[in-house]
Amino acid sequence: MITRPQRSHHPGVKALDDPTTTSSAGASAPRTDWTAPRRDDPAPRVDTPRPAAGPEPDAPDAAPGAPGLREQLGRTKGAATHLVGAHVELATSEFGEILDEAKRAAIFAGAALAMLLLVGLLVVIGSILFIGEAVFGSLGWGVLHGTLLLVGVAVVLTLVALRFPAGPMARSLVIATVIGAIVAVVLGLDLTNRGWTALGDAVAGPVSADIRPLVVGSGVLAALGALVGLLLGARGGGVGGAVAGLIVGAIAGALIGALTAIALGPRVGAAIGVTIALIVWLALIGIQVARRGIDGAALKARFWPQQTIDTTKETIEWVREQAPLGPKS
Repeated sequence: MITRPQRSHHPGVKALDDPTTTSSAGASAPRTDWTAPRRDDPAPRVDTPRPAAGPEPDAPDAAPGAPGLREQLGRTKGAATHLVGAHVELATSEFGEILDEAKRAAIFAGAALAMLLLVGLLVVIGSILFIGEAVFGSLGWGVLHGTLLLVGVAVVLTLVALRFPAGPMARSLVIATVIGAIVAVVLGLDLTNRGWTALGDAVAGPVSADIRPLVVGSGVLAALGALVGLLLGARGGGVGGAVAGLIVGAIAGALIGALTAIALGPRVGAAIGVTIALIVWLALIGIQVARRGIDGAALKARFWPQQTIDTTKETIEWVREQAPLGPKS
């Protein structure tokens, strides 16, 4: 016969099959006062009284209070001002040194440029003189040719600046070059001397043979020059002009006759040809300028802001119409 075990009658102790026992997993039954503490339970903390804190004998004094916002802004502003001033002073000093260096470099660069300009002038002038000496046999020809050439270039540049047509000046240069070449060939080969000699042998036998070409050449061209001068002078200035033309024509003809009667040789003949070419070039340019003239109105239009003036006047009139300043008279 099987009997059920008796429940314990000890107070506070429950049987295992007691339905009041907690059935949740991991939940433990409440501990009683008499139950012994477990090994993993922390030891009870005992609060021991601490002595009252007093001032330490060697403690330092309390730190002073932090500066205010205004004081901080003042200090920041002062520091920024000193920083900017230092940068400005540094920049001023550095720019002063740079300016001194630039002045020094400009002085030496200007001197170097002046030397180069002198070299250019020396090359140009020396070349002209060398050509005059080496080709034509005298420095005087170089001086004469250089002077005429530079004057001609200056005249051309001035006319170009004034918007004078370039075609007439180019044609003048071509014509002058052809005339100069012809003169150089004729005088260089002594063709005029031979011609005057032959004419003198035919018509001036009593004259000495040494001066016969000179006398014949000067006399013939003086007569022709006087005739041409007379006609041109009479056409342009009446009786007075005719007389003046007669005299000037005779003198010019005599000089040309004397020049052409001399046996000059190739070098002098070429030099005279170049001189004639440069003189004819300048004379033809002068004739073209006198014939065409300089358009003063066009020149003024290029250097006068007429469109701006007209527009300004129109604007002023429009403003007066929109907001009249007073009664119209």
